[in-house]
Amino acid sequence: MSNTMGAPVLIEVRGIVKTFPSGAETLAILRGITLTVNAGTTVAINGQSGSGKSTFLNILGGLDRADSGSVKIAGDEITGLSENALTSYRRDRVGFVFQFHYLLKDFTALENVMIPGYMAGMKKKDALERAASLLADVNMKERLHHYPSQLSGGERQRVAVARSMINNPDLILADEPTGNLDPANSDSVAELLYSGAGKWGKTLIVVTHDERVAGRAAARYTLDGGVLV
Repeated sequence: MSNTMGAPVLIEVRGIVKTFPSGAETLAILRGITLTVNAGTTVAINGQSGSGKSTFLNILGGLDRADSGSVKIAGDEITGLSENALTSYRRDRVGFVFQFHYLLKDFTALENVMIPGYMAGMKKKDALERAASLLADVNMKERLHHYPSQLSGGERQRVAVARSMINNPDLILADEPTGNLDPANSDSVAELLYSGAGKWGKTLIVVTHDERVAGRAAARYTLDGGVLV
């Protein structure tokens, strides 16, 4: 069951194809992906390394472009957007959580979370207040003024989860968000992602090899042979 009953459709993907040159040949990574996800749904996608999971997530997030096909987010077609429009889409409507936290080492946890909000036009005071609130939600209230080097791997990912929510996006895309963590921290970060999506009313798509992380999702797919099954 990939849809939340009664909720509007947030993601509508039709016939997404993506190829990459490989020597003299062309390698078809995605071969006509079709997917519909209602707002508020949690979805897990697994598959072997090299199956195209991250590529698909990057296309949904506007970090990569498909060769053909259509991606609509809340009815808005994103596949043909200009680079400037894609930048706005990524900033305003998508939150990203990656396997590596990508925190800025010279800024505190609080500053790392507030910066994307400030850059998106939020007043500094408002961005700081929202960042502090989000960090409290991910159990980092006591670590606001610590730098990434002073945080554990699990704590850094908690900061990354908070940062993904700062601009109140429609969609959270998480690419192996627990891939670098031990089982205890993996469970903790997964719980934050799923409970946060529910609390904040977000649609969450997680690419993961971890069965425990995937098992929390309302809908699960495997990317195999370039198609979702």
